[in-house]
Amino acid sequence: MFLKLLALCLFAFLIYAPIAEARIRRYKWEVKYEYKSPDCYKKLVITINGKSPGPTILAQEGDTVIVEVTNKLLLENLAIHWHGIRQIGTPWSDGTEGVTQCPVVPGDTFKYEFKVDRAGTYLYHAHYGMQRESGLYGSIRVSVRDNFTEPFAYDYDRSIILTDWYHKSTYEQATGLSSKPFVWVGEPQSLLIQGKGRFNCSSSSLKADTCNTSNPECSPYAITVTPGKTYRLRVASLTALSALSFQIEGHNMTVVEADGHYVEPFVVKNLFIYSGETYSVLIKADQDPSRNYWMTTNVVSRTPVNTSEGLGFLNYYPNHPRRSPPTDAPAGPVWNDTAPRLNQSLAIKRVFVFKHMYQTDLKAHHDFIVTPPTTSDRVIVFLNTQNEINGYRRWSVNNVSFTLPHTPYLIALKKKLHHVFSQTPPPEGYDFVNYDIYVQNPINATTTSNAIYRLGFNTTVDIILQNANTMLAKNSETHPWHLHGHDFWVLGYGEGKFDKNVDPKNYNLVNPIMKNTVPLHPYGWTALRFKADNPGAWLFHCHIESHFYMGMGVVFEEGINKVGELPSSIMGCGETKGFGKP
Repeated sequence: MFLKLLALCLFAFLIYAPIAEARIRRYKWEVKYEYKSPDCYKKLVITINGKSPGPTILAQEGDTVIVEVTNKLLLENLAIHWHGIRQIGTPWSDGTEGVTQCPVVPGDTFKYEFKVDRAGTYLYHAHYGMQRESGLYGSIRVSVRDNFTEPFAYDYDRSIILTDWYHKSTYEQATGLSSKPFVWVGEPQSLLIQGKGRFNCSSSSLKADTCNTSNPECSPYAITVTPGKTYRLRVASLTALSALSFQIEGHNMTVVEADGHYVEPFVVKNLFIYSGETYSVLIKADQDPSRNYWMTTNVVSRTPVNTSEGLGFLNYYPNHPRRSPPTDAPAGPVWNDTAPRLNQSLAIKRVFVFKHMYQTDLKAHHDFIVTPPTTSDRVIVFLNTQNEINGYRRWSVNNVSFTLPHTPYLIALKKKLHHVFSQTPPPEGYDFVNYDIYVQNPINATTTSNAIYRLGFNTTVDIILQNANTMLAKNSETHPWHLHGHDFWVLGYGEGKFDKNVDPKNYNLVNPIMKNTVPLHPYGWTALRFKADNPGAWLFHCHIESHFYMGMGVVFEEGINKVGELPSSIMGCGETKGFGKP
């Protein structure tokens, strides 16, 4: 009798107990060009279902996201990368043309399917040519599982993407970058907050139908807040070139998340953010509610020549969201003041561990620390330089400028098509002793290659990013580096040349933050560590559009024999034509 009663109780529990099941989130997108005026200047913009930024993907940790993308660009191919999603088990859905898939040709529909395995703030954007800066981008917001409490509290959740904006098309820019003589893309015309900006139309001889500040498409972006409430702002950058500072008049911001990882909270008045990074900040609507407040973003690290500042409103309800604040927009930090930017990339308590060496900036939240391995199996140093090859300006890593093959690496590796890319291993360092990072590299010291770095599966890899001088005297640029398929521990930053005998002794191995995108500061170095535990072929590159276009990237291969059967939908280019077809 007891056993029967126990069985009935167990049966009732199985029927009525709440079970949190992962869901499938489905999206159908049409990608096409439309005339838009995001900064009041009319130009062709790539839209998703008529919008730029595109729809925000909302999901819960553990869900599967399915996005069916129809390419209606007419004359252009397409690929979309899911930035920050590790694609564990689905490397073919990373959306990286030339690395994980063939591009989606005009008229075709491609299905991306992947699991969002971790809560956090992520992005999606075009990854074909330089299309990202034409408006094809959006947010991914992954909420925590049921019954999980985050280490901070808030009332409302909002997403903001910061971008820079050019009036020239990507075709014009790419042509200049690929020409002799070299034609640089120049500084952007505007900065956009959530796809909205304000170009000074009166500063040019443009006609009203080309540039019109009364166009509602370029009305400043406004976030409406209720007095007394706390807001989580998920701030992300997808700039093509610019490093930015973001600030809200009269309000402090408490940083609580970076690239999907909780951090020890710290307060900032302005948030420095680089292309590809995401942060969550908390703000309290605790100021005078009778007025609105400015949200602004401005360029740092580069001379902001004729670039219109990004402006938006923090709208206190019930004020009108278009009611301008009574003050002038506050000026952001000075563009060439590197100290505040470095401070954000350093420990909260600025601890000097060694001359010109500091512990890493953000610290993992004490309840969510993932301790890195104490040692690595391999150390690869990447010297970031600019050079010329036969008169063409290129960016390079260890004096090798990266080029994509016609056959995507993932397919070539899985199908053992080793002849489609170079099998000569690329260099893992440079002449540490004799190379002077403060002077220009000798012209024509660089070559091109499509070779890749093969990593032992499940090994621990250290990457040292070393910055140096460009082809301009006394100039070194900021580079935000993004790793596909992984998160990495940020072990340290430093100024000057990395000392392989001294600097590793000062790595933060206790509570380093994990990220997928990290800045490399001028004439400095950044040390990363990651586990090569995700089978596939993964891009690691500078997230500045023109820099990657000009060769600033590498590809890692790991555990390719563990990759499952490739879908035929990713094939059709290079030597994959006909693969997987009936």
